[in-house]
Amino acid sequence: MERLHPSDPSRIAAHRLLGRLGAGGMGVVYLGRTDDGALAAVKVIRTEYADEADFRARFRREAGIAAQVDSPWAVQVTGADPDAAEPWLATAFVPGPSLGEAVAAHGPLPPRAVRVLGKALAQALAVMHEQGLVHRDVKPGNVLLGMDRPRLIDFGIARGGEHTALTSAEAILGTPGFLPPEQAEGRPAEPAGDVFSLGCLLAYAATGRLPFGAGPVDAVLYRTVHDEPDLGPEVLADPELAALLRTCLAKHPDSRPTARELGAALTEDTPQEGTDWLPDAVVATIAERAAELLALPGIDETVADPDAAPAPGKGRPAPTRRRFLAFAAGGTLLAAGGGLAAWSALREDGGGKTPAPPADRQWVIGVHADLSGPQKAIGQAQERGVRLAAAAFNSRADKPFTLTVATADDAGSADRSAAAATGLTANRDVLAVIGPTGNASVSPCLDVYGEAGLALLTVSALATSFGVADRRSLFQTSALSLGQGSVVNLELAGRQGVRRLGVLCDRAGDIEGWQAVLHLSRTLTLFAPDATLYSRVVPPGVEELAAVVTDVLAHGIDAFFYTGTPARAAKTAGLLSAAGFKGPRALDYTLVGAEFLTAAGPAAEGWQCVAPYTGPDAPEVADVARAHRAQYGAPPDVWTAEAYDAAGLVIDRLVTAARGGGRPARADLLAALGKGTFKGLTREYAFDEHRQVTGNVYHHHQVEGGRLRHLGLSLRPASG
Repeated sequence: MERLHPSDPSRIAAHRLLGRLGAGGMGVVYLGRTDDGALAAVKVIRTEYADEADFRARFRREAGIAAQVDSPWAVQVTGADPDAAEPWLATAFVPGPSLGEAVAAHGPLPPRAVRVLGKALAQALAVMHEQGLVHRDVKPGNVLLGMDRPRLIDFGIARGGEHTALTSAEAILGTPGFLPPEQAEGRPAEPAGDVFSLGCLLAYAATGRLPFGAGPVDAVLYRTVHDEPDLGPEVLADPELAALLRTCLAKHPDSRPTARELGAALTEDTPQEGTDWLPDAVVATIAERAAELLALPGIDETVADPDAAPAPGKGRPAPTRRRFLAFAAGGTLLAAGGGLAAWSALREDGGGKTPAPPADRQWVIGVHADLSGPQKAIGQAQERGVRLAAAAFNSRADKPFTLTVATADDAGSADRSAAAATGLTANRDVLAVIGPTGNASVSPCLDVYGEAGLALLTVSALATSFGVADRRSLFQTSALSLGQGSVVNLELAGRQGVRRLGVLCDRAGDIEGWQAVLHLSRTLTLFAPDATLYSRVVPPGVEELAAVVTDVLAHGIDAFFYTGTPARAAKTAGLLSAAGFKGPRALDYTLVGAEFLTAAGPAAEGWQCVAPYTGPDAPEVADVARAHRAQYGAPPDVWTAEAYDAAGLVIDRLVTAARGGGRPARADLLAALGKGTFKGLTREYAFDEHRQVTGNVYHHHQVEGGRLRHLGLSLRPASG
């Protein structure tokens, strides 16, 4: 939670505001406290949206729909005013992680917990459906795990069946990967669609994977419509649960059970008060979130209420901090259906007010990176780039603040990514984060950063899609890795005269390499109309490459491109060297590094790549290279300059905010990063509507003397 801004209201109706929970394009969500001590999440819509035609009618309808959902398994609406100058909606506050966060941080739930969760959510949906309502976005991020029970949240896109005219027939509302086939095809949402989404959610909870896979959205939607779900061994080990989920995931809505029937078929009891149905690690996370309430700051003064002070608890004795912790440990913290009638518990023993944090807060950029795992060279290079940018800024005599850097190491492990993100988001002074290092670490942390409204700027994690995770905080500051396919063609066919390109797509690597090959094959003739291609795909699990390389060479190729893994790229280099192949050889830039260079040895000489990074010998980054040598006693690695630029972009927006009125909220910085341009050392930065950097900038590199040498710019944006 962030402190209130001076321009924020101090009170909304019966809610005294304590701080900001988040903000987005539509408005701000505050943590509020009523006079009887209950905490609420209060969503306030910006005036400019409230003035749009039909907005208040939609808002009034949605507030009324949400208020009709009376279930212990759904978050309760506690108030709304669609006619206010800035319309608002209040719901009971649930201080717990989402299901998505819990699975990303601690892995799949055991079968019993999946059945318990399913029964609770089915009962929440049954109440909605019996009132003629459809949720339309049942997903892990919309399920909160509270200290007393799970709850379905976010009815912001729920619609009554009679109100479909207010929604564009061409719009697909919901989250790919959890959408039913009929919604994926643009047909109206019905209650049976919520059951399909719940089936996807429960499969995800049981396996940690989506039943119709990840990847580009179009591919996920296609598989949802046409393919059978992959429930995985975790679900198949429970035949009863597997059979039930398959009925939920039936393609035709009429073949699915109703929510009420699904709840009856799940034989586990719904959870009573407490968390004994959940694994210990998840319970610990829930308790940590509840305990964070103890660290709430004192009530901020705002322009609207400069003399405001925290009101003492009325009509009840003030529990001590010790008693509050006992409540949390005993699982009774949220006994009032999510409303916490315990604001006075946030006071110290003896009645003293919890001290407010110092007014002069730190300005911090976070680095989420692999600092000790397989990609630690890249992670450390990016950390150093951020630290050099901070040091350069701090050396300025006119700096409006001093910048510090905080790091979180996920060791390149997807299993540790959410925990690393949680550590950075918990530090209220962290305003933006650079990272993570690799693609695998991105999806597990996106929900964490998204819910915190904390901007995440990836430098080297450049996958086409990170599945269906929460992308609202994500910026990708370099060209997507699949784009190298066309640039390889530019270099080899367009500039080096290649006319018969051999391609080895080794599926031991990740899907991004396969997509780069697909892009390469589709664009070859754009650069040389008479060029042809001969490609081989090696399935996963096939160890021997010699026969495949021999076959490719036998087809009269004059150049070679490889994508797969660094170790197998080195084997391929050795095979080509032994065969005496002298033509141009290129490989996926993500594979070039110490592992490939060391394993390939002399066979690596002459191999090329095109990459969205410069090198330490590039003239445009000479100042960074000098600073790096002075600070670390060695030249920088690849990606250092790009991380320096990403930090520079953040610093530029922070300076603008400081000059305009002080330290920005995370959400304000998030919005500012997506606007305008920034001239960095390596490129000019601007972002499209998907928060992907515009313009594909690639650099040409070649291995010489056992190291990667920067040859120059290979492709620049058309505007460049």
